[in-house]
Amino acid sequence: MINKLQMHIGLDDTDSTRRGCTTYIAALLVEKLEKLKVKFVDYPNLVRLNPNVPWKTRGNGALCLRIEYEKEIEEEIEETTLGLVKKHADLEFENTNPGIVFFKKGNIPTEICAFAKKAITGIANLGEAKELLERCSGKALGFNNCRGIIGGLAAIGETLKGDHTFELIAYRLQENYGSKRKVDKTSIFEMDQATKPQTFNNVDSEKNRVIITPHGPDPILLGIRGETPEIVRKAFEMVKLKEPVERWIIFRTNQGTDSHFGEIAPIQKIVPYTPMVAEGTVSKSPWIVPLRHVFFSLKDITGEIDCAAYEPTGSLRKVARSLVVGDKIRVYGGLRRRSENKPLTLNLEKIRIIELAKKTRYQNPLCPKCLKRLKSMGKNKGYRCENCKLRFKGLKKIPVEIERKTKLGLCVTSPRSQRHLTKPLRRYGLEKHHFEVASPTVKWHSFWHH
Repeated sequence: MINKLQMHIGLDDTDSTRRGCTTYIAALLVEKLEKLKVKFVDYPNLVRLNPNVPWKTRGNGALCLRIEYEKEIEEEIEETTLGLVKKHADLEFENTNPGIVFFKKGNIPTEICAFAKKAITGIANLGEAKELLERCSGKALGFNNCRGIIGGLAAIGETLKGDHTFELIAYRLQENYGSKRKVDKTSIFEMDQATKPQTFNNVDSEKNRVIITPHGPDPILLGIRGETPEIVRKAFEMVKLKEPVERWIIFRTNQGTDSHFGEIAPIQKIVPYTPMVAEGTVSKSPWIVPLRHVFFSLKDITGEIDCAAYEPTGSLRKVARSLVVGDKIRVYGGLRRRSENKPLTLNLEKIRIIELAKKTRYQNPLCPKCLKRLKSMGKNKGYRCENCKLRFKGLKKIPVEIERKTKLGLCVTSPRSQRHLTKPLRRYGLEKHHFEVASPTVKWHSFWHH
């Protein structure tokens, strides 16, 4: 394609808690760009960024469209993108700070890829993004405080060449925004059974709850995640819908890949608002705070930190509660402050139990004569046998090892509380290790106009 140019369009931070969705603007943009006869060189990319930053958008997802086009429509592509963001972003909302990034080279420079990794695993700032765009001849447009430029550039830099998944998102008619999503619950459970393990996080079996439908006022009807474009389409066709769909589109994404986690880090080197992996021993027995959240302390040779399994984490909370001092574990989570004056806490996504400590309780000794359990006569007063009527002064309580039901291995938070990036158990063994970007080959979107 000698006369074709390439462009990467990054979008972020267009939604708010009251309306909007950046994936929806991307879906609208796909339709507009198709009319301009561009060629998509990849599925639209949905890139989830560090989920622990305090200023994140709802799902902290940024979007990138990668296209080939003729030079004469370049200006129209940019104007179309800008027009859609202006029309559909919630610009009056205090914390909505949209960013649009245009990058007009085929290959993404390694420093932009490194910036993307930083935005997913740590904290990237706007100054860095602007400086990088200037150095690499990129172009950015921002609104309000322009923070969305960070995500827009990160979405361009995350080319998803390693592990990735797909998500089919279906959107509602505008008149249904804000009302309860109408889908047949039974069909979703049946779809989950028929497509597992190739799809994931459709339902939460612990609570018998559907989790592919959001609850907010945004345009999304449902989102189905899976390993291939084919499987998410097949799964979508199995769901019985009770309301019309305006459009659907398949995204390629880093969801369910653990891409926010790096290597094991010393506790002493933890940084607020970042994802981290730490390994050590339980140093303080679990305790429960109101609303049934479970806390325990973990230490390694460099320091100690409190870890929290909040009530919605379900099975993870039960495992956290079963830990004892001395258990060797690896923890995965995000570092946040519980409140202004509280120390940093690791909000748990996963626990890997490496080695269990012995758990003991102490019992009264047995009668040396009849082997019945002795009764205590009071602190430091010895024991007596109710059977033999004998008394014993020098005996002590004896330790008895308690069998532990906790199992070695990995426990992940329940699907209903899993972050977009958390790799669910169902995906272990299905990871993709290499991907060459190529134009979509299966039908990956559909638009209806009612």
